[in-house]
Amino acid sequence: MQDKVIILGAGLPEGVGGALARRFAREDLHVFVSGRTLEKVEQTAAQITASGGSAEAIEADVTSEDDLDALFSKAGEREGALAAVIYNAGNNMPIPFADLSPEQFEFYWRVGCYGGFLTAKRAMPILEAQGEGSMLFTGASASLRGKPMFGHFAAAKAALRNLAQSLAREYGPKGVHVAHIIIDGVVNGDRAQTNFGDYLDNLGPDGALDPDAIADAYWTIHAQQRSAWTHELDLRPFSETW
Repeated sequence: MQDKVIILGAGLPEGVGGALARRFAREDLHVFVSGRTLEKVEQTAAQITASGGSAEAIEADVTSEDDLDALFSKAGEREGALAAVIYNAGNNMPIPFADLSPEQFEFYWRVGCYGGFLTAKRAMPILEAQGEGSMLFTGASASLRGKPMFGHFAAAKAALRNLAQSLAREYGPKGVHVAHIIIDGVVNGDRAQTNFGDYLDNLGPDGALDPDAIADAYWTIHAQQRSAWTHELDLRPFSETW
């Protein structure tokens, strides 16, 4: 019987979500690859199955309760334990505070934090009933500090971090490993390659975070023995100024 993992905000194979899906599939887990754009997650799932892994793509908006209900219902139909749920959804762009609208602020909060809450509401009862499993959240530099023109993003990511801390304290003693991973730096994934190719070149070799290296860190946290769990881990390139 094959255990399973749900990855939310998976996206294309070249991004962090795609790397997470590949990494967990390598451990003989069936991966539910979910994201807002079905075409993107289908590419990731197809890559996994082509290499001998087990995966299926599901379109899901993390801010939609109906979408999340459908996703977790689909996962529940498949036999095996729910080994992990990974909340990797997020988006970001600089907006001067003077130009930031209430609608924009709410939008970033809904994706950056509220979707994590909705996901945890569905994941934690399952993991608690099992007495094991991981709930992992993707954080960012903004989880710890707010920079100019990123107040909307920082507010959402800081809230997600505190939600993760609260869940860890409540559900850790029940056997559920809750962890928050801070990605501090530019990720050498599809978004940066498409929009900031010259910037990546200027960073030099290993100057941006490699998605597969990030995924290795997530797997290490998931596989930890419970007498020595990590709750929070920050990842950054060796050359990053911090």
